[in-house]
Amino acid sequence: MRRPALVCLLGLGLAGCAAPTPTPTPAAGGIVRTPVHRAASSFPGTDAVVMRVELAPGARAGRHTHPGDEIGYVLEGEGQLLIDGAPARLLRAGDAFVVPAGVVHDAHNPGSAGMRLVGVFMVDRKQPLATPAR
Repeated sequence: MRRPALVCLLGLGLAGCAAPTPTPTPAAGGIVRTPVHRAASSFPGTDAVVMRVELAPGARAGRHTHPGDEIGYVLEGEGQLLIDGAPARLLRAGDAFVVPAGVVHDAHNPGSAGMRLVGVFMVDRKQPLATPAR
């Protein structure tokens, strides 16, 4: 049975995210999110979600939050992690990052080459994976 793809790492389209499928999810703005795995974690009421993400040159995720921590690892390329109230952080292949639950953030690939990363989310399973920021 095909289920709706989980949509987020670094951002968009977010309410009502469901269990992942292995189908890539192209999003507006040059971002493709591919759900890899979702399972209950050892923390009550929390799921661990693994997602592969590709950001095309010029892609921007859009400001958003998560109902749990986001942990990311850049596989190739480079881009910016934009956390409200903090300077932009340049991320390159081999870099990792953590965005705490509820923190408004965005991702941007201002370069001329694609960026690929893996995101792991530890999130409250009763809430959407991500919510656009106001």
